[in-house]
Amino acid sequence: MCGIAGIAPAKNDYDRLWTERSSETIRHRGPDASGEWWSADNKVGLAHKRLSIIDLSEKADQPMSYKLGNCTIIFNGEIYNFKFLRNLLEEKGYKFETKSDTEVLLKSYHYWGSKCLDKLEGMYAFAIYDENENKLFLARDRAGEKPLYYSHLSNKLIFCSELKGLLAHRDINRLINIDALNCYLSMGFVPGDLSIISKINKLPAGSFMEYKIKENTLRIKQYWDLPNDFSKNGKNEGELLEKLENLLTNSVKKQLISDVPVGILLSGGIDSSLVAALASKENSNVKTFNVRFSDHSKFDESKHARLISNYYGTDHTEIDANEISPDLLSKLAYQYDEPIADSSMIPTFIVCQAVKKHCSVALGGDGGDELFGGYPHYSRMLWLMNNTHWIPKNIKDLISSTSGNFLSAGFKGRNWLISMNTNFKEDVPFISNLYDISTREKLLGKKFNSLVNAEEIRKKFIYKTSNLLDRATRLDFKLFLTEDLLVKIDRASMLNSLELRSPFLDKKLIEFAFNDVSSELKSNQKDKKILLKKLARKLLPEKFDINRKQGFSVPIGEWIKSGPWLKYFETVLLDNETIFNKKVVENLINHQKKGYNNTERLFALVMFENWRRVYNINL
Repeated sequence: MCGIAGIAPAKNDYDRLWTERSSETIRHRGPDASGEWWSADNKVGLAHKRLSIIDLSEKADQPMSYKLGNCTIIFNGEIYNFKFLRNLLEEKGYKFETKSDTEVLLKSYHYWGSKCLDKLEGMYAFAIYDENENKLFLARDRAGEKPLYYSHLSNKLIFCSELKGLLAHRDINRLINIDALNCYLSMGFVPGDLSIISKINKLPAGSFMEYKIKENTLRIKQYWDLPNDFSKNGKNEGELLEKLENLLTNSVKKQLISDVPVGILLSGGIDSSLVAALASKENSNVKTFNVRFSDHSKFDESKHARLISNYYGTDHTEIDANEISPDLLSKLAYQYDEPIADSSMIPTFIVCQAVKKHCSVALGGDGGDELFGGYPHYSRMLWLMNNTHWIPKNIKDLISSTSGNFLSAGFKGRNWLISMNTNFKEDVPFISNLYDISTREKLLGKKFNSLVNAEEIRKKFIYKTSNLLDRATRLDFKLFLTEDLLVKIDRASMLNSLELRSPFLDKKLIEFAFNDVSSELKSNQKDKKILLKKLARKLLPEKFDINRKQGFSVPIGEWIKSGPWLKYFETVLLDNETIFNKKVVENLINHQKKGYNNTERLFALVMFENWRRVYNINL
């Protein structure tokens, strides 16, 4: 796991200094080694910060060049099937000087070109300078586990693992992208290729970019997507369960490969418990870690994690997280580059900080909910579809509009009532909408001349499949997982120089979940994660409660009703620097005190204001 930055073509001494400066902003991603490489004409610069995981020798440092092929790479991530690819390349006559996956990736590109992406299994964001074709080739993994920001300026391309690296360049104006801001206030994150800063973009997950340096042109192409639709492959439930176990076992086995100690983030839920169970079969000395909230039993899953640890005999560490200062939010706002409205970044950061004291690599359970139908809203939206079809459309429209106009944000069930008029044949209920367009208008006032319809942007990510649950899980995979969960774990882990891996996001496992497993084996009105629970019953202890669903969260909703957390939120949101309408914010806070659920809404505003101020962003 590392950080990368680059420029082509560098026009002057400032551009060349920026390459070093930008890589310094992401030193936390790779504190073990630094490297910088320049082409013979000093026009192409590549910089790298290394966190040493595979082949700890200096020979494996980056940037790494393959002189026979006239190409140089900087790489952030891990290629889990690198040993298999190395064997293939050795059969083709390639020689290797290291045991690293970086060298395998570089020579895979040299042999297969862009088609090498079809063969990779892993998480990655990398850039290769191909001297023979005078171009940069950049790519990002299928799920978007590793980040890659870029800016195509009038006469050059600059890129970096994190947004802060691009902001270090004087040619970047720190102006907010209005489309992105409206998406953030609606969805809680910035989707797709947008970034919160104008003229900066993200390379989309599952895509590659070719930048022709002389012509100053770039081409972006999607090389992978979720399977088109569910395939009736004839496998019965028993066969599917066996395949699931084999795929997850193989994924965990590959992701345990490391030249440094590996741990497991054990939340106590099904997903991380299955990862811990399978890891224990491969390794007799597995280290597991859990965050404990002993003063808030509703959020404390330590007893469930302890059950798994005791059953498999892992070396278990519990981290007490009762005393958390709100000042931590300022630190996280800087690290996250773009704000996300997910308060679970707090326990994620805390557990990563603790794990780093023991390990440099950890495995987690992210992805299981999206792949196998684990979120409670799946059952609720199925109920809504099945129990409201008889209501005339004009009545649904009336209920939806009335709820939006007269019920306050945070009122229990408001978003569900607004979603009453959803077209269940094509759309997905937007029940996670933080601020609808009318509330966004009130929040922002006259600061912006127009408001983009974030709801319409969201619809662009909805797959045209015939099944509601299939559309919902795909949408969550492409948006919530990629733009929220994976951002959260990447930044929280890398701030602590920890590599966090997600076995559920193995390519074969993803394609199995969306191609082989029917919606009926994922979720219905009464149950969730149906197939995955069958595997849990087989592998986990009998006393384990597989029907429990508890997100990785903190009791922030209670904290901001009084005391230091409330004071902190009011200080940030009600001072003269805020861009938001104070009366609207005061109303949200007062409703929170009265029992409304505005926790994530208020958290979204605080994180945005913290981010804007720490980066000195103009409107």
